[in-house]
This record gives sequence, C-alpha cells and structure tokens, in this order.
Amino acid sequence: MSRPESTTARYAAALRALHEAAGAPDGGVLRRQAAAQVPPLKVAAASWSDWRNGRNVPVNPGVARWLVAFLTERARQRSPEFTAPPPEWWERTRVQALLERREGTGRGGRPARRDTASSWVVRRSRVGVIPPAADCLQRRAAIDRLARAAKRGGVVLTGMGGIGKTQLAAAYARQVWQRQDVDVLVWVPATARPQIVAGYAQAAATLGLGEQARDAEDAAQRFLAWTQTAPVPWLLVLDDVQDPADVRGLWPFPQESAGQMVVTTRRRDAVLSGQGRRRLDIAVFTPAEARAYLAAKLAAHAPSRAEPERELDGLAADLGYLPLALAQGVSYLIDADLECAAYRRRLADRRRTLAEVMPDDSGLPDDHRTIVAAAWSLGIQHADQARPAGIARPLLTVAALLEPNGIPEPVMTSPPVLAHLAAQRGRAVSAEDAYDGLRALHRLSLIDHAPDTPHRAVRVHQLIQRAVREFPTPGSRDALAVTVADALMSAWPTADAAEPVLTQALRACAGALHDHAGPALWRPGPHPVLFEAGRSLQEDGFGKAAIAYWGDLVANAVDRLCPDHVDTLRLRDNLAYSRGRAGDSAGAVAELEELLADSVRVLGPDHPVTLAVRQNLAAQRSDTGNSAGAIAELEELLADSVRVLGPEHTEILAIRHRLAYAKGEAGAASEAVEILEQVYEARVRVLGPDHTQTLIALNHLAYWRGKSGDTARACADLKRLLGDCLRVLGPDHPETLDTRGQLAWWRWEAGDPATAVTELELLLADSTRVLGADHRDTLVIRHNLNCLYGEAGDLDRALRGLRAVLRDRRGVLGPDHPDTLLTRYNHAVFRARSGDAATGTAELRALLADRVRVLGPDHPQVRETRHELALWTDAQAGDSLRRHVRTSPGGSPG
Repeated sequence: MSRPESTTARYAAALRALHEAAGAPDGGVLRRQAAAQVPPLKVAAASWSDWRNGRNVPVNPGVARWLVAFLTERARQRSPEFTAPPPEWWERTRVQALLERREGTGRGGRPARRDTASSWVVRRSRVGVIPPAADCLQRRAAIDRLARAAKRGGVVLTGMGGIGKTQLAAAYARQVWQRQDVDVLVWVPATARPQIVAGYAQAAATLGLGEQARDAEDAAQRFLAWTQTAPVPWLLVLDDVQDPADVRGLWPFPQESAGQMVVTTRRRDAVLSGQGRRRLDIAVFTPAEARAYLAAKLAAHAPSRAEPERELDGLAADLGYLPLALAQGVSYLIDADLECAAYRRRLADRRRTLAEVMPDDSGLPDDHRTIVAAAWSLGIQHADQARPAGIARPLLTVAALLEPNGIPEPVMTSPPVLAHLAAQRGRAVSAEDAYDGLRALHRLSLIDHAPDTPHRAVRVHQLIQRAVREFPTPGSRDALAVTVADALMSAWPTADAAEPVLTQALRACAGALHDHAGPALWRPGPHPVLFEAGRSLQEDGFGKAAIAYWGDLVANAVDRLCPDHVDTLRLRDNLAYSRGRAGDSAGAVAELEELLADSVRVLGPDHPVTLAVRQNLAAQRSDTGNSAGAIAELEELLADSVRVLGPEHTEILAIRHRLAYAKGEAGAASEAVEILEQVYEARVRVLGPDHTQTLIALNHLAYWRGKSGDTARACADLKRLLGDCLRVLGPDHPETLDTRGQLAWWRWEAGDPATAVTELELLLADSTRVLGADHRDTLVIRHNLNCLYGEAGDLDRALRGLRAVLRDRRGVLGPDHPDTLLTRYNHAVFRARSGDAATGTAELRALLADRVRVLGPDHPQVRETRHELALWTDAQAGDSLRRHVRTSPGGSPG
C-alpha cells in the first residue's frame, strides 16, 4: 500500500505549478527580487530547490508570504487562466507541514531526524508573562521602527526610565504572535542574571529540551543551542536588563536562525550592540502623540469631557512628554476630578513634591510598579557605583539646577564643581573623573551626553531634574546653588572670546538656576552670574530681552534687599542703559535722572556707582540729540572722576572716550579725533595694545577720522586694526566683524565701491553664521549693504532688500527703535529717487511724526528728516541719504 502524500509534498506540488504559471523565473531572479525588499529577504539557491522538490518548506513566514505573492502576481500577468490557491491555503499548509516535520512524519511519512538542540519542540509555544497592553498606546511609529529592526535579528531598546520600552516590546510581541509570524515566543524578566537563567530554563522545559539538563544553567545553555539551529521562527524578549554583565554568555543567536531578539534596558554600554544586535534609542512622545494620548485617556473616562487643546499641549510639555509621567499624571487628574488647568497649577507649585501630584501606589495605571518620582533611583545608584565611584550622583545634583536642554561641559568639569565632587567623595577629583561620571550617567540613560557639542553637551529630562532636586541631599542646598553659580562664572567666556553659542547656553543655565534656587543667589547680594547674564544679553544684541531681564532683577532686588541697597542701584543703572540701547533714550534719561538723585542721597556724589550713573546719563542725553548738555555733563564728570579716581583710571579713559563721541556727534569731528588719539595712547600704555578696549578706541578713532574727511587715514587705521583683531580675537569675534564692516564702508567713501560691496557680502555671510540672522549687528550689515546697492544705482534691489530689513528690524527691535526708523528713512529716500516721489514723500512725512514722537523735536535725525522732506516736497533732487554705518560707531565707547 502506498503511503499518503505528505503536506510538504502537497506544498511543493502547488509551488511548482505556481512557478510554471509565473513563467518559471530562475533562482537568480528570485534572489535579486527578494534582496530588493525592505527589509531585504534571503532566498538561497539550496532552499529554493528544497521547497520545489518537497524536501522542506519555508521556515520564515515573511519569506514564504513574499514568494507566494511574487509568483502569484507574475502568474496573473503571464497565465490569466491559472487559478492559484488563496494566501490562507499557503500559510495553513506551510504551518501544517512544519508541524508534521517536528512530530517525525515529515517528508513521505518517514521519521525526521530528532536533534535535541533543534527538533524537540511543541506546537506554538509561549513562555513567560507578557505585560498587559498599556491603555491608549500611541506608539505606532515606534513599533514599526522596532519591527523593521527586529526582523534583521537582534535589537536593543534603550532609553530613560519611564519612556515606554517595555510597552513597546510587549506590543511588538503580541503583534508577531497574533499574526503567527513566530511559533515560539519567550518573555524573560532580566533585571538580574538568575532571572535570565530561570527564564531560559523554563523555555527549555516548555520546548522539551531540558529533560537531560543537570541544572538550570545547563537547561539555559540547551535553550541557547536551540536558538542557533531552530527550524521555526522565534522571538525572545529580555526585559529590563540592568547590567550587561548579567547577559554575558547568555546572548541568543537570532542571526544564525529564523529568530528575533528584543532587549529593553536603560543602559547604553557599547557591549550591548554588535554581534548582530542593533541599538534603537526610544524617545519621549512627540507633542502630537502626547496630546492624542491625553485626549484618549480623558475620553475613555468621561466621553463627554472636552479639554482645550492648549491645556492638553501645556500639560504634555509640563510632564516632558514622558509616557510614564503622562499616564500617572492623567490618572491623578481623573481621580482628583481636576481640570487640566487646575492640575497644571498644582504641578507648577514648587511647594508640592512630584510624589504629591502623582497617584499613590494603589492608583498606579497600566500595572506600573513605581511612581514616576522613584523611577530613576535605582539607575542613579548604579551610576554612582560605576568607576569612578561616588561621582555620578553629586554630578546629577549639579545638573538638576541647570537648563535641561543643554548644559555646557566646561560647567560640569569646572574647578567649583570639582571641589564640590571632592567634598562629597572625600578625596580629590579631576576633570577626567567628572567626565567619566557624565559617561556613567549617560550609560544609565539618566542624561544625554554629547561631547561633540561641548557647549550643550549635557541634557537631562526635566522630571529627572525635579526628582533629583527633591531627593534628600547631603550639605546645604544654598551652598550647592552658589557652587553652581560659581561654575557658570568659571565657564563664562571673557569679553575677548566671542562664543555666542556658549554664552547663550550659559544664560539659559543661569536662568534655570535662578528659577530653582533664587534666594541663595541673593545672599548677601546678587551673585555676579546674574550681572553677567544680563550683560551678555545686551552685548549679544537681545535688547528687549535685556530690558525684561534687568527689570525682573530690579524687582527682585527691591524685594530681597531694599530699594536703597547699592546693588539695587547698580541694577537700575543697567536697566536704564539697556532701555537706551534699545532706542528709548528719553525713557532712559528720565530713569537715570531719578536714579542719580537716589544715588547721591544714598551713596554720596563721589561713590563709583554715582559716577557710573552720571556717565550713563550723559551718554543717553547725547543719544537724544542733546549733545551740548551731554558734553557739559561729561566734562564736569571728568573733573570729578579725576579727583576721585586718578587721571589714568580705566573709568577716566571711558569718560574721555564718551566725551569724544559726544563732541563728534555735535559736529566737532576734529575734536573727537584729538581726544581719541589721547585715549588710544593711554589705553596702549595702561591696558596694552591688544586689550579689547584699546582696539575699540582705535576703531572709533578711525571712524571720526573718516567723518572729519580723512578717509584714507581711516582705511589705513582699520586695515591695521583688522590685522590686530584677527590675531588677538580671532575671525569670529564681534569686534573683528565690526571692523570689517567699518573698513568696507570707508572704502566706499574713499572711492572703491566694488571692493566695499564684495566685502560686505562676505561679511554678511560670516555674521549670519556667527551671530545669527536676527542679531542687531547682522541687521546693520544687511541695511548698509542694501544702501550701497542703491548708491551704486541698483534701486530695485536696494528697495527689496530694505523692505526685508525693515520687516526683520520691526520684529527684532520693535517699530520705534532708531535702527528701524533709519531703515524707513533710507527706504523713503530711495523710493523717491526711483521716480516715485509721491510715495517717498508720504513715507518721509509719516516717519517725521514718528521720529518726533520717539526722539524729540530737536534730535539731529529729526532735523535731517525735515530737511529731506522739504527737498522732495519742493520737487528738488534729494541726495542726503544717511550713510552712517550704525547709530554709533563700532562697539560701545568705553
């Protein structure tokens, strides 16, 4: 009697028929087409032969489905009369054939070889408990990324605690099991090596591999051997690996069989990747995912409940888009019957700890085991035990007080921080030790450390920071805050070093520190870092922000110190200075007159703060157009300051510098030159030829030499100055860039327009790269370049460019800033010159009203506008284009 045809044989017969109907493509075609899939598939020549001839069936379900679909489509095109079995028949028959072969009745009913390492398996098997699905999971894109990576073998999901690694792995495991993509699924808790060994031993027992095992370790090794040669697709998940050493000698072999492996861990050690394993970093929710999650959770609880999207978005941002925090936060919100806005107020209340605004243990959602505030305590402990021991935890307490989105590495390795670490550790700590501590925190996913971006090298999630701030810490919190402030000052670049990215990061860190530990920075007076942050705001061109910053510090000083404290008066002086630099000279004068009276009353007329207020007041009065009054005040101040400070004190030179500028603005350019020659020589003698203030003095001297008619000497001075700036400050320092702009302008005035335009075009590119497109100095360069285009006769280009500059100056500086008004003036003049005198005249008339309102009726620019308007009103050729490079020459006097 003949044996019944096996399922393998039936599969092979159907495959041969389908292959013929498809035009019998050879093995090379199949291999190339399979390799072109995403991800690539493998169809070996030997395997294809076995499948066609009934010696085996495809083990990999993905390969089987693709092969049948590819051949069926070709058969539909080449043999329309052929009817192929449906996809369900192919998959059912393939699985049945695999089962028969495992049970020993494979090909032709003959018993199959039963190798204990590969063949003793049961029908579809699941080992271990997969965590329940998270409610309202919003990670479709992340699951798809995981699926693509897992199909290539092994993937390690890494990320901070609470980011959802386990839920992603569980969702993927359920997906491949439900789709029957794998026949064996093993889920192993992996927080310690004994757990991993026990999970492998359980898998071995379930698969029938452990009957001869001596112990759990031996059974685990039998399971590992099975993963090398398993004839069926499998998935192994190692969940929450705490220490890579726990998996040493226990890595499976998905790349050698039809297997997949997924590991979840907070660790980012190099040993976790390689040998077929790929690391996949998991991020927090996107804003859209977070909003959708919160909306779905709230709707599931109360379908009629509707929260404003702005509140959902705000709550998501407050919780840092962290899945664990969002899940627990929305559970608390629901249980407490709060609206989003009310819950956000509780979250923002610094008097409440994070634990107080999250559910207690009994209310944790999705089988969470810990509240979010405790999610990182074990990781911190592990990081602190890593070499060099005792460094990581105190480093994290420093980072917890700073800007979460970027802390400069020089702060974390500064002498004040090293001293703090040494005090906590009990022995000396080097910068290399601190660096290694950062790497330990990075490996545990407690921070992101990117040494290739040193100005923003350290990033910390905001909730980790809050949890760390709320941990009990040894020592005084106030002392720690002062240490961190000292570290910021230690890392702050000097005035001679132009590093705008670094200063921006340091300002953000100073702001965060003030938010978290404000009172400590005001005892006994404001810490120098508060002044440095404000100064850099002003110097980097953020005038509006500087006014707001100094205003906030003044309010703090009045509250924390007293209105008459010397530092309160210093802060008021800085506020008035920034107000004047932003264009409100009249407002600055009013503030400074009041401040001067207070300073004389509190400190006396000869106190350095009083003298500084007088100098600032005279400078602002000059900017209002009252040059005569400014000159009188400066000459009186100069005499008093020489009496109090001595003739060559740096402040004396600053006053003389300012006096020269005021005289030049009053029309006495030659007197300005004479004074600045003396200031320059004195600064060379007192400060040295390479000091920044010495270089600024030469810059201004060249400016006023040009204004006095000696353009050749101005160009020669600026050429020499540019060489000094390049040598001393470097090509990207603002003073170097400013000198290039001055030189280009005076070259134009000296009759070399082509060189001037070329140099300004190159300078614009460099200034945009270094300072940013919205920096005030960059806008000055754009303005001047477009004026030169107009002067050269390209009026259309000039007008287009000036309109763009005007738009950006309004946005950055405001509509009433003198720079904005200057751009309006030049646009109006060029409009009139272009043949549209009516529009140009209308623009000048509107500008005149605004300049009178902002600058006062007697300001030189108001007089200039009146003169130009009269010329065009009388239909005469107006040619009085204001050509100043800026409202003041390069840099700031003194």
